[in-house]
Amino acid sequence: MHLRHVVRTQFVWTRTACISRLQRVCRAERPLCTKGDEVRLAEEASKKYGSPAPTIFSKIIDKRIPADVIYEDEKCLAFRDVNPQAPVHFLVIPRVPIPRISEVNDVDAELLGHLLVVAKNVAQQESLTEGYRVVINDGKHGAQSVYHLHIHVLGGRQMTWPPG
Repeated sequence: MHLRHVVRTQFVWTRTACISRLQRVCRAERPLCTKGDEVRLAEEASKKYGSPAPTIFSKIIDKRIPADVIYEDEKCLAFRDVNPQAPVHFLVIPRVPIPRISEVNDVDAELLGHLLVVAKNVAQQESLTEGYRVVINDGKHGAQSVYHLHIHVLGGRQMTWPPG
């Protein structure tokens, strides 16, 4: 086994453990993580895990980590967020590991369209008839904490503006 693989594996495990610990602390102390928690997690991820190493989402895709999957096809899957920020909060992720929305190419247009159509269809399935918010975080300043492109769909309550 190459040292590079060992280091990446350790980084991914450490990051996964960090997210898991943070989520447990957030749930135990308050119902939602604070803005500071998300920013801190994003800063840690951008420093240590900006490389194309396997992510927690990769492990969900290949079933090494369980998730509450609510939709799945050959291009993507949707599952409930483990730390929901709204009564309905799910993620739509591509099976192809694209780290950030800022790293997509023109050839990804069809996949990105598919992700948005899936987000709309699952929102409809989840009875979000009064509307919902679609969010893609990008990089440290966008509070991206997992470097695998993912679309948040939040609904079931009135959203406020500005969002953050």
